[in-house]
Amino acid sequence: MNPIIHKKISALLLKVSHDIILPYYRSLKADDIEEKSPGDLVTIADKLSEIMISEHLADILPFAQIVGEEAAAKDPEILHNLSAKQCWIIDPIDGTGNYARGDGPFGIIIALAENNETVAGWMYDPIKERLCHAIRGGGAFIDNEAIYTPTEASELPLAAIATGYMSDVKSKQTLEKANGNYHITPIPMCAAEQYPLLALGQHHISIFERTLAWDHAAGILFLNEAGGKAARWDGSAYHPADKESGLLGASSSQLWDAAAEHFAAIHQ
Repeated sequence: MNPIIHKKISALLLKVSHDIILPYYRSLKADDIEEKSPGDLVTIADKLSEIMISEHLADILPFAQIVGEEAAAKDPEILHNLSAKQCWIIDPIDGTGNYARGDGPFGIIIALAENNETVAGWMYDPIKERLCHAIRGGGAFIDNEAIYTPTEASELPLAAIATGYMSDVKSKQTLEKANGNYHITPIPMCAAEQYPLLALGQHHISIFERTLAWDHAAGILFLNEAGGKAARWDGSAYHPADKESGLLGASSSQLWDAAAEHFAAIHQ
């Protein structure tokens, strides 16, 4: 990854945070918040942030396609661009539900994919002023310091299990299967927080059902480059244009293997 591109993305994340996201934080009016679908919120800050990010990314790589969460919500045909030669993937505010309530965590996520492979990703937390980024084959970084996942876990690993998009049966089975083998910890409702928690060993596994590119492309690369593992349940790699559901992330390959075997009857 060209270091100039990383520098420009870092500056863009700070600008969007300073100019749009933080000024609207805890200042949203009722008509600044809408429901795209039941329980799926979008705010004026999401919309304005995506516009600003898209405009700047178009200047950085003029020939790259752009897939933003809010643009795709209006025109799902845009999703075909995820497998383009080059494609920017944007989540202007990840954790919008938290943001709309005036809570954290939330973050901005940008990923760059080439031929349906994520090659770079950025996750910025405006409250913590924390920048996580990763380059395929080049490592994972927090505030430009290289990080590596811990090699050991507690006797009872912490599991953050996102059951919201599972069927009632699968959700019940998953939680029952986890009971006694994992300590179930609340999910942050924000992928830009969940993946750093895994990479830092503060959570040990996380189970996702919905795996949209703007939520996961950057975080999966970040976790894998840090030395953890995120993959489909059969061990295959995640690709941004994938349409299937189901994903397991872990702070080490050993924890991933153990979890994949433990939950295999439910998630294979």
